[in-house]
Amino acid sequence: MAALAMALLDGLSYASTLFLMAAGLTLIFGVTRIVNFAHGSFFMLGALFSAHWLVNWYPAWADSGCLYAAAMLLGSICAALVGALAEWLLLRRLYGAPELYQLVATFGLSLALHDAMRWLFGPDEVFAPRFPGLKGAVEIGGEFFPQYQLLTIALGPLVWLALHGLLHHSRWGMRLRAATLDRDMLSALGVNAKPLMLMAVVLGCALAGLGGALQLPREPANLQMDLNMVVETFVVVVTGGLGSVAGAFWAALLIGLVHSFGVLLFPQATLMLVFVTMGLVLTFKPQGLMGRALLPLPQEHGLTFSLWPHAAIRFQWVCAVLAAITAMAWWAGDYWQSLVSDMWILVIVGVSLQSMMALGALVSFGHAAFFGVGAYAAAWVHLAWEWGLMGALLTATFASLLLAATFGAVLVRSSGVYLAMLSLALAQVLWAGASQWVALSGGDNGLIGLQLVGLGLRPWFFVLLGLLGLLAIAALRRFARSGLGAALQAVRDAPMRVAASGLPVQAIKWQVLLQSAALAGLGGGLFAAHKGSVFPSVLSVSTSVDFLLVVLLGGLQQLWGTLAGALVLVLASSELGRNFIYWRGALGLLVMLIMVWAPSGLLGVRHAWWRGANHV
Repeated sequence: MAALAMALLDGLSYASTLFLMAAGLTLIFGVTRIVNFAHGSFFMLGALFSAHWLVNWYPAWADSGCLYAAAMLLGSICAALVGALAEWLLLRRLYGAPELYQLVATFGLSLALHDAMRWLFGPDEVFAPRFPGLKGAVEIGGEFFPQYQLLTIALGPLVWLALHGLLHHSRWGMRLRAATLDRDMLSALGVNAKPLMLMAVVLGCALAGLGGALQLPREPANLQMDLNMVVETFVVVVTGGLGSVAGAFWAALLIGLVHSFGVLLFPQATLMLVFVTMGLVLTFKPQGLMGRALLPLPQEHGLTFSLWPHAAIRFQWVCAVLAAITAMAWWAGDYWQSLVSDMWILVIVGVSLQSMMALGALVSFGHAAFFGVGAYAAAWVHLAWEWGLMGALLTATFASLLLAATFGAVLVRSSGVYLAMLSLALAQVLWAGASQWVALSGGDNGLIGLQLVGLGLRPWFFVLLGLLGLLAIAALRRFARSGLGAALQAVRDAPMRVAASGLPVQAIKWQVLLQSAALAGLGGGLFAAHKGSVFPSVLSVSTSVDFLLVVLLGGLQQLWGTLAGALVLVLASSELGRNFIYWRGALGLLVMLIMVWAPSGLLGVRHAWWRGANHV
């Protein structure tokens, strides 16, 4: 009984932290309609700033409870100021942009902020002292619960009541809610919405920074706090319903208790239970517990998928040039062979994602699920049954196809951010399973020692990668011209009209998802053969984001966009990474610039310039 009481208190304490994060993210989304993937960075900034203030800059403050709390508030204020700067430089340029561009642009912001904090605070963890006056514990049935965590339990409801009062009983709050419901009508009444949106971002980032600072007596401040927290914050916000503070509170309570009791009852499946909970909620309530229907943001509907070069002979010449460059890379040595192999694998998986997003506006933020399952399937049949390369690749493709067939009907019921988060939940469940199911996946040690490609087969495997990459681009070109591709674009542009005409909308989406998953699984099998090992990271959020970057950097609506994006990403991560430790921050700046100034991608800019030059 005492163990259950301790789990309950742990869950309530964790729920308070989740709510502080989720409330800030909900405020930002509700007013600006921006899904801020960098929200975890402000959580980390609040923790790091307060920790350094207490440990390195003014250690005397750690001896006084009032000064310790003041240091926490300073961390919150620092996060708020940086949030204001981010809103002025980046976020306000994304208002009204498609959700996908917002997600990727704010991910670039998180990369830039991560490296900025690494440069400013250093790479080491910072251990802050316990909170003065709350260093003891309360005994409950022979178990001891920290006094400080009792304080954090009380903070969650207090913050909710304060936000409720601010939003419902103040003039500023009423205007803020009006901006959430109908910003155009508010502007028509003569109210400038820009200061409201700025203050919403500032308040949201301040809450995130406060949540980070409150963790100091419980855990050290480190540079891994951002991604770890933002994923679970997204789970809470989506489970509660986008734009609903009350929904965020109840969802934080639900997820906090699931996490705590999962640690007690199912320690090997704790990570999975959180995302399974979100998946179940969205399955039965696609808009979350207390979410409401929102006016859709533009999705670039009606854009024509660029098939440049249009003539078949020109397409073949481009393929021939790429094949020649691939052959030159083979003779250039092992380093360039590895880079070009990585590029072609990214192209194959990028094409699988591009076919969903460009033609159907189906945004997957967890495409690593299909890629990772393919990689693990290929590795497992090779190690268990000694299957060769072809058998492993076929198994990888079939395993990912089976995964999509099993969960695809649930995925395609959602759209926009909800689809992105539901696909993320699927990937995170699989990542948690791969991390914890050691007997099958090897856990963090992975599956190593793969000999799918021997020394004698390496040249042929290199040729196979280039051939499959070109075939994937050619298949995308053909698919865009096919009847199914036209139907998918019609579903994207006018779903209600397509449904009224009798076409099976969900069946079309599901079929495209199956094709995309199969190609991503093939890419995963090729990855396992190329690297000779598979680790849980193939299912991680960062892997899914890499695939999104590949598609968007080159150009979502460009046939050769994935190739250009893969080339930029591979060269940036390899060449910059060798000589510049802050290369991720530089990549983040590049991503933000492209999403703001050239959302059509690098090839989209080239295509627009070419058309403009021809019309002069």
